[in-house]
Amino acid sequence: MLGPTGHQDTFARDNLPPADQWPEIKLEGFDYPEWLNVGVELTDRMVERGFGDNTALIGNGRRRTYKELSDWTNRIAQALTDDYGLKPGNRVLIRSANNPAMVACWLAATKAGLIVVNTMPMLRAGELIKTIEKAEIQLCLCDTRLMDEMVTAAKESKYPTLVIGFDGTANHDAELDRMALGKSVRYQAVKTGRDDVALLGFTSGSTGVPKVTMHFHRDLLIIADAFAKEILDVTPNDVFVGSPPLAFTFGLGGLAIFPLRFGAAATLLESATPAKMIEIIETYKATISFTAPTAYRAMMAAMDGGADLSSLRVAVSAGETLPGPVFEEWVRKTGKPIIDGIGATEMLHIFISNRIGDSKPSCTGKPLTGYEAIVVDEDMNEVARGKVGLLAVKGPIGCRYLADDRQKDYVRNGWNLTGDSFTQDEDGYFHFAARSDDMIVSAGYNIAGPEVEAALLKHEAVLECAVIGVSDEARGTIVEAHVVLTKGSERGELMVKTLQDHVKAVIAPYKYPRSIVFTESLPKTESGKIQRFRLKQNLPA
Repeated sequence: MLGPTGHQDTFARDNLPPADQWPEIKLEGFDYPEWLNVGVELTDRMVERGFGDNTALIGNGRRRTYKELSDWTNRIAQALTDDYGLKPGNRVLIRSANNPAMVACWLAATKAGLIVVNTMPMLRAGELIKTIEKAEIQLCLCDTRLMDEMVTAAKESKYPTLVIGFDGTANHDAELDRMALGKSVRYQAVKTGRDDVALLGFTSGSTGVPKVTMHFHRDLLIIADAFAKEILDVTPNDVFVGSPPLAFTFGLGGLAIFPLRFGAAATLLESATPAKMIEIIETYKATISFTAPTAYRAMMAAMDGGADLSSLRVAVSAGETLPGPVFEEWVRKTGKPIIDGIGATEMLHIFISNRIGDSKPSCTGKPLTGYEAIVVDEDMNEVARGKVGLLAVKGPIGCRYLADDRQKDYVRNGWNLTGDSFTQDEDGYFHFAARSDDMIVSAGYNIAGPEVEAALLKHEAVLECAVIGVSDEARGTIVEAHVVLTKGSERGELMVKTLQDHVKAVIAPYKYPRSIVFTESLPKTESGKIQRFRLKQNLPA
């Protein structure tokens, strides 16, 4: 049963799924007051706890303390309330790359009791229109460097919305900044309920009508008090760095919520290339990193040229499953742990993970405290240990789609079905097999693409690879590997045979790629996740 609400606009609660379609929510161990505003908890409350002089955010060549962040967000919240007439429960879209101003806008809007949709700068007008109309956005806050597509979307949308610019650099020279500058640093935040929706997350990779996940104020603290506390053991001395966009719930957790919850610092990069990541790690002595396996490979290659990553105490692999060879090479070269886990936008963040001191290659780990997971068949019966099935999970957070019939597909019998195929071994550890829709069935054999990729990556000539299934008259589907070779390695039939023989020697021979396509690069999302669907559709990188 939902607690009290501080929202005047009832849009969110009106569009929650019917109660009988919710997953089972397990809140034991996650106790929060009935009235809770996460924007306050991550700023004003941290100042009250004595972290006011600690560095909160680093970006665009400037450090900002928790006191500065508290004052900044209070001014913006006051402007949103007084000058733009927004009411608690209204929706606000934020369009920006990763920078301190984006975090400030998100926190300010949350303090004002607004519901935020964070979006990536790479989105175009057509995609933004879908977001505006689906969430019925009242106001768009946009980095002035990214206004064109936003303005076009607002004009062409059938839902009226206002676009206000903010300065994503350190100059504070835009309409929102000027409005906020004259406001008091004292602001009485809106009294929101712990069960009020604070964030709408649009699922990445959606086509057609997007799916929108609804997350409460309490959910945003739960992910920190679960993963960040239990797995990372975050302290005020930690400095975070990473590549996932804040528009992704993974990035928002890892690069904003986690550090701010524990008095640590977050470094924010608008262009988080491996080279930039290394520069930040060396300059600010970063201790916790979040990025994709491909970036970790590039960072390790840079170590051979003298890059110093010694300040890192733990690396978190993001975006897709961590191949065994990358795990092994990282541990060998750095001597530091690298953590793989599984999360979902519907679940907000990671719910199964390895632990520091309890991690191994090609293993996703065990559920976090407060979560349960099983592997089931299509009829929701738990399968035998070691057998591939569908991952089902429940815990303190679960899927709540905004007004979407697909809720019934994701939630069954109280469990969240993430769309991933897994096995669970006799010791209770979970092992990723493939996305459920990426399992390749060839001549009656089930072949998990990531397993073939991991085998290929063990060969010294392979820099990156992605495996998909392609149609074949004789076998129905065959395994096709798209391969980026290391510098100096030569393409050709000899290399094809060499790699095929290598895979046959590493894993069961029937899993080898019958087709190998050499390419200069692989299509990726902004966070570094390989877009296999583009390979399937024969789209350019």
